[in-house]
Amino acid sequence: MPDPAELQPADVILTRSKTLLGSLIRFFTRRFGESRTKVNHAGVVVEGGAAQSAVVVEALAFVRRQRLWARYGNSRRYEVSVFRPRDISGEDVAKIVGSAEKDVGQKYGWLMVAAHLLDWTLLGAYVFRRLIRAEDYPICSWLVAWAYQKAGRNFGVPPAAASPDDIWDYVRGHPEAFEEVVALGPLAS
Repeated sequence: MPDPAELQPADVILTRSKTLLGSLIRFFTRRFGESRTKVNHAGVVVEGGAAQSAVVVEALAFVRRQRLWARYGNSRRYEVSVFRPRDISGEDVAKIVGSAEKDVGQKYGWLMVAAHLLDWTLLGAYVFRRLIRAEDYPICSWLVAWAYQKAGRNFGVPPAAASPDDIWDYVRGHPEAFEEVVALGPLAS
């Protein structure tokens, strides 16, 4: 069995930032009556290795490919968790990585964020996100959910409806499908 500290392609990263934007995302992705949201960002590992060398694809201002450590390693502003899919074929890993890599360079989907906010006002109903069909402008959770959809997997919601909290809830609630490799906390000790 591989060393869990070594990240692998298709691992899901979920982060919590101690910024105002992170707090707002957590507030507005929480459904009414749901427990407090833990994470506000998601990405996918596309090149494995130790945390210092692993490469992730994530949607920031643009979808970018970068070393996990470059953004999260020496910062006390971020906490990171990593989940690994169980029983996944090499072919499915290639589909997930290929889908994430295909989006590198695209602009961030601010319209999708607005649609998430509007749906929040409707108690989380999946209405505005369905209407805007903004697949050309991904947000972080859409990027991860869509990559997994390409491999026939999901996080319990349609890819366009997924939030980082939905992904968190799914991977935590389905230990038969995902293994927690890195518990939520700072990467640097």
